[in-house]
Amino acid sequence: MGQDKTRGQTPAAAAQPTRSGFRFLDRLRVRWAEIDAQRIVFNGHYLMYFDTAVAGYWRALAAPYAQTMEQLGGDIYVRKATLEYVASAVYDDVLHVGVRCARVGTSSVLFSAAVFRQEQLLVSGELVYVFADPHTQTSRPVPQALREVFVGYEAGEAMVELRVGAWAELGRDATAIRSDVFVQEQKIPAALEWDPEDATCVHAVAYNRFGLPLATGRWVQHAPGVAKVGRMAVIAAMRSAGLGASILEALMQSARAAGNTEVVLHAQMSASAFYRRAGFEVRGGVFEEAGIAHIEMFKPLAA
Repeated sequence: MGQDKTRGQTPAAAAQPTRSGFRFLDRLRVRWAEIDAQRIVFNGHYLMYFDTAVAGYWRALAAPYAQTMEQLGGDIYVRKATLEYVASAVYDDVLHVGVRCARVGTSSVLFSAAVFRQEQLLVSGELVYVFADPHTQTSRPVPQALREVFVGYEAGEAMVELRVGAWAELGRDATAIRSDVFVQEQKIPAALEWDPEDATCVHAVAYNRFGLPLATGRWVQHAPGVAKVGRMAVIAAMRSAGLGASILEALMQSARAAGNTEVVLHAQMSASAFYRRAGFEVRGGVFEEAGIAHIEMFKPLAA
C-alpha cells in the first residue's frame, strides 16, 4: 500500500487555504469592540469580516454593487455560510481577509474566504450566494456577463478599460460622473462646472466590464509645454480602488505624447495627499475655487 500522506491530519487540514491562493485580500485591524470575554475575537465577527471583504471584492471587480445589480436586473442573497476555526485573532492584530470566487453554478456563486495573520491561517469558510429576482427572491440564472467577470478576475485579467479621447466620444459619460461628484455631492453650482474647454481638451474615462463609467478627468493646454489636469472625479462607490491614479497616469501620458514637459493642477486640499503620492509638488499658497480650498501643484513630465 502507498504511504498515507494525510495521516494525523483531518481532510480539511490537508487542504487548508493559503494567503497566496487569493488574488484579493482585504486588510483590517481588530478593534476592542470585537473581543469577547476570552480576550479573542468573538466567533461571530468573522462572518462580518468575510462580508466586509466581499464588499471589497466587488470593488476589485470594478463593479459598484448597487449599480451593477440594477444593471443586471437581479440581486444576490446568502444561501449558506460555513466557517472553520483554526486559531484566534486578538486585539490590535492586523489581519488580511482573502475572498475568491471558487465556482459559478447555474444560479449560485460559491466564494471561498479565509482570515490570515501574516501567513498564519486563522479561519476559513465558504459563502454560497444565489442570484435572484429582487422582488420575489426567486432564483434566476447568473447572467453571462457577471459569470465572465468572476472568471476573468480570478484568471488575472484587468477589470477596467481606460479610454482617452474627445468630448464628442466621452462627454456623455464624463458628464454623468462629474454631475454626481461635483454638482450633487460637493454642491458646486452647475454653471461653474461646465466650460467651453470641455469641447476642445482631452478627456479620460474609466469603464468597468459592464460598460459603466467609474472615473474621469481631463487636461487642457495651459501654456506652451504645460498641460493642466482637472475635473478629476471618481464615483463614491469606487474610491480608494486605484481608479484616480489610473486616470491621472493616462492623462499625463497623453499630455507627454502631445509634447508637454510639465503638468499643473489645482488640487482640493482634501486630495493634495493623493497628488503628492503621485509625485506632485506644491507651488504657492491656498486659494479658494468654487467655494472650496485649493492649492496649485505641479510635476515635470519625464522625456
